[in-house]
Amino acid sequence: LFAWPAAAAEPSIVVASTTSTQDSGLFSHILPLFRAKTGIDVKVVAQGTGQALDTARRGDADVVFVHARAAEQEFVAQGFGVKRHPVMYNDFVLIGPKGDPAGIAGSKDIVAALAAIRDRQASFISRGDRSGTHMAELKLWSLAGFDAARPQAAWYKAIGQGMGAALNTASASESYVLADRATWLAFRNRGDLRIVVEGDRRMFNQYGVLLVNPAQHPSVKAGPGQAFVDWLVSPEGQGAIAGFRIGGEQLFYPNAGDPDA
Repeated sequence: LFAWPAAAAEPSIVVASTTSTQDSGLFSHILPLFRAKTGIDVKVVAQGTGQALDTARRGDADVVFVHARAAEQEFVAQGFGVKRHPVMYNDFVLIGPKGDPAGIAGSKDIVAALAAIRDRQASFISRGDRSGTHMAELKLWSLAGFDAARPQAAWYKAIGQGMGAALNTASASESYVLADRATWLAFRNRGDLRIVVEGDRRMFNQYGVLLVNPAQHPSVKAGPGQAFVDWLVSPEGQGAIAGFRIGGEQLFYPNAGDPDA
């Protein structure tokens, strides 16, 4: 089903994806397996989800692999994507300095924790880059009664960069930051940072994959692109995702079979 002829004129595809799938090491784990199966080479453009979807809207990618369900559904509704497929999930975690100036360590209520950060004006680093993580952060801040999309506070700093840069900035400035768990587990420059809040169901983090619509952009490599989508949601692809671990800890949990994901 997934074999692609060796003589095919276009044996490579471009996947616009999130920084978390790249920075965590997931692609380094699964792409060699996909290439061995199909002969198709995957070139990854790692961006925030919003930027990845914009890249695909311009026709500069064949597949989008991101984590912002509402934005993905809008992408399909606008005619830019063929169909959204759930692939896997993990969760977000709130990272903070060991000194914990907001006094929130150990909480499982992310909204109350963010409200405490706001009330105590503890330093917070935001990616500010329209990524899936940034979109999730804005939603959580809204629940906490703070408009982070238009902040008027010196303690809230949006840096407009990826997850690794946000974690580095938080480490250097002893600040709080929302991160996806996979990138956190792969992050080496932790300094005094630690997980302070986890386990709230509102921190669920779902990933989806979409073939860019060739009716919008005839240059899209629909055959090999669909082969990649099909492989990700197949038992083999799902098994490869489940098998990716750091320090024995599983980073992503496959759920392509969940129609509600």
